[in-house]
Amino acid sequence: MKLLLIEDEPKTVQSLKQGLEEDGYDVDIAYDGLIGRQLAKNNSYQLIISDIIIPGINGIELCREIRKSGDDTPILMLTALGTTDDKVTGLDAGADDYLVKPFEFKELLARVRALTKRGSGISHTSQILKFADLEVSLDAKTVHRAGNKINLTAREFNLLVYLIRNQGRVVSKVEIAEQVWDIGFDTGTNIIEVYVNYLRKKVDKDYPVKLIHTQFGMGYVLKIED
Repeated sequence: MKLLLIEDEPKTVQSLKQGLEEDGYDVDIAYDGLIGRQLAKNNSYQLIISDIIIPGINGIELCREIRKSGDDTPILMLTALGTTDDKVTGLDAGADDYLVKPFEFKELLARVRALTKRGSGISHTSQILKFADLEVSLDAKTVHRAGNKINLTAREFNLLVYLIRNQGRVVSKVEIAEQVWDIGFDTGTNIIEVYVNYLRKKVDKDYPVKLIHTQFGMGYVLKIED
C-alpha cells in the first residue's frame, strides 16, 4: 500500500517513514508542497500525509489543489496548529483527518489504517499514471501512447510503472531488480538491459520523442530530452 508523506523536518520524516515501512507501507517522501503536488499528480497513493507548514505551497493550499483536480485520495493533515479554527480550515480544504503534533506513532498508525481502509474504493481516475503522451491504467493494466494501445508483459508493465513513478530520477539496475521484481541483482546477467530494451521497442520505437534514456554507468531515467 503506497503512501505519500509531505514533511520538511528530516527527523520527523525519518521516524515516520521507518515506522510506516515497518508496518508494511511503501512511503514516498516530499520535503515541500510543490514536489508533493507533482508526486500526487503523477502517482497513485492510498493516502497522503501532509504537514501544514511546509515550503513551496502550504498543506492547506496543497489540499485544495488536490481536491480541485478531482483527486479524492484520503488526506491526513499533521500540524502543530491545534485550535478548533485551524482544524476547521484544514477539513474545509478537503482533508479527511487532522492530527496535532506532538502525537504518538500508534495514534498516527490507527488513523492511517482507518483512512486507507476507507479509501480502498479509490476512484479510477486516481489510478491513472501519466507522463508526456504516455498513459498507464493501474486498474485495467493498460498502456497507451498518443492514444495508441501498447501491449506489455507483466514485467514490462511493472518496469514502466516504476519508471513513471520515478520520472526524472535515474534508477539503477540494482534498484530495478530489488524494487520492481524483488530479486537480488546478479552482475553476471543482463536481464535488466534486456527488459529495458523490450520496453523501449514498444514505448519509444515508433515515436519521434524518446522517453526512456540510459545514463551510462548509472542506470535509466524516464524524461524528455531538452
